[in-house]
Amino acid sequence: MHILLMNEYFPPDTSATAKMAQQVAEKLAERHRVTVLCGRPSYDPSEKHPYYLARQERRGNLTVERVGSTAFPRFRMRQRVTNYLSYLALAVPRAIATDVDVILAMTDPPVEGIAAAMAARMKRRPFVYNIRDMYPDMALGGGIVRPSAWVERWERMHRRALRQAARVIVLGEDMRDRIVAKGVDPKRVEVVRDGVIVPETVASAEHPAAQEVRCGFRFVMVHAGNLGFYGAWDTLVSAARRLEGDGVGLVFVGDGAVKSQVEAAAAGSRSVRFLPFRPVAQVPYVLAAGDLHVVTVKPGLEGVVVPSKLYGILAAGRPVLAIAPEASDVVRIVRRTGCGVAADPREPEAVAEAVRELARDSERIAHMGRRAREVARDYDKVGQLEKFVRVVEEAGKS
Repeated sequence: MHILLMNEYFPPDTSATAKMAQQVAEKLAERHRVTVLCGRPSYDPSEKHPYYLARQERRGNLTVERVGSTAFPRFRMRQRVTNYLSYLALAVPRAIATDVDVILAMTDPPVEGIAAAMAARMKRRPFVYNIRDMYPDMALGGGIVRPSAWVERWERMHRRALRQAARVIVLGEDMRDRIVAKGVDPKRVEVVRDGVIVPETVASAEHPAAQEVRCGFRFVMVHAGNLGFYGAWDTLVSAARRLEGDGVGLVFVGDGAVKSQVEAAAAGSRSVRFLPFRPVAQVPYVLAAGDLHVVTVKPGLEGVVVPSKLYGILAAGRPVLAIAPEASDVVRIVRRTGCGVAADPREPEAVAEAVRELARDSERIAHMGRRAREVARDYDKVGQLEKFVRVVEEAGKS
């Protein structure tokens, strides 16, 4: 088959969707001809491109076609929207003009699925929708947009794209529930997780890099990754304050849109520390540093965002502290497998008590860590990518 993958970001963009688009494209290209239709790099790219109207890069069965979209830095919303619109204006006509068997869309920009569905209708070709982030639900939940007539229209167009899709690929069970609730046939919704490559051995917590992350605390909760709008940060920080007398610390490693607000909430606390992102080579030591690793989703956003960081934590053999609603994917996995504990994201005292109990029970922590390593193999990245390819192939035959 000839498969067209549409996503604005693709390496040298460094976003999570760019990296996943590359992995999916390369896996599909092992058996099929693949064209990626993306824009000029603009998401913290590892290299910048000069202006061009179009550019083509070929690597065996994989062709990367870049349209000459604007490449403003992503941090200002107006400039980011300009990048979105210029990409769509150039990419959609190119998609319509390209002779393909299947159109596969991800979710950058947020209306990519709607645009790709339109192109697929015009070409009378199957459409596969890989939802990385749920829009407009995510924009509403994060306070990026407010309820309005145009947001309602966005939702109607999105539902039409979902119903049109031969297959909808989602990141977790909670996201699948949301999609089905929008009127999509459950038989066409497939859960394919991002997965992880499980290392043969795990890093030592005694390494100097791990000890630096621990900040001298006896027992450490670590949140490593993006500080975005989706987390129950007030609850987490409030729980950490309650644990100051227990020798328990909370260490944030990373950055994000709400980091300044989280820092303000933690001001004056002796039990909370903030560290910058570590180099890639040090990530195993960051994971080794935590006695517990935090994965958090605030109420109402279960199924809207599905934190993929969970799989790296499992592969590192570290217990999970899931501060998320019961219906969320992370809580379901924790409850089902025993690889950690879960607590209500609206109850800081419940979070504190759960951590306090674990800090006193080293045997239970060790057991959860072993279970995490065992469970990680269920989410092997190679196996998940192979499932992704099968789903696209099935759609192409439908």
